[in-house]
Amino acid sequence: MGWFSRSHQFKDFDMYSQSHLVILAIYLFMSVIIFLNRNKWKNKDWRRTEIGIAISLILFEGTNQVWMYVNGIWKVGRSLPLELCNIGLILCVILLLTRKKVIFELLFFIAILGANQAIFTPALTYEFPHFRFLHFFYAHMVIVWVSLYFMWVKRYFPTFQTTIKLILFINILLPVILYINKQADGNYWFLRYKPKSPSLFDVLGPYPWYIFSLESILILLSFLTWFFLRKWAKRAGEHSPSQ
Repeated sequence: MGWFSRSHQFKDFDMYSQSHLVILAIYLFMSVIIFLNRNKWKNKDWRRTEIGIAISLILFEGTNQVWMYVNGIWKVGRSLPLELCNIGLILCVILLLTRKKVIFELLFFIAILGANQAIFTPALTYEFPHFRFLHFFYAHMVIVWVSLYFMWVKRYFPTFQTTIKLILFINILLPVILYINKQADGNYWFLRYKPKSPSLFDVLGPYPWYIFSLESILILLSFLTWFFLRKWAKRAGEHSPSQ
């Protein structure tokens, strides 16, 4: 079972390789499909599909934990679901199961700004068809697709308060992540050093200044995203779902 082992029976992942470009094509295609069908789908009952997707995310993440354990690489400092996109996955599951707008508000910018960046510049080692390749892209793409579905189909638009909630959420978690990194010799959120593969971090300055640069960009992009979507929300006649 080379696709589930730790050994590299496949070549290492290369950014913008053929497999990566196919993934990007699938990602963009599905995003367009959700947008084009936003009005057609809004009156349909997608409850079973939502629950099914939530279960699939749980199974994928659970299998990922098993993969790390059976291959002897599970460590507290790098294997807990504490990366921002892991937290996004947890929020995504909760959103699919509860449909609570407050969960959407915490997830939206993590998905649009964080998961998107990971899809286009992945910190990934294993190439297709390895399990880690499939897990990485499935989880990140579904997080974005679910966010787009709740925005375009269910009319859950971010508000100004959404950006404030996200900033508070991130900064409440930040000292917790820093403490865990220190105690477990981890690098969650890349708060101790940058990823080895090319990424946005490369243009944000040296440690520790890239952390402040990244948060500043997160705040700026969150406000800009809200600013450009606010008119769309009004045109769509948004009615905020109950909390």
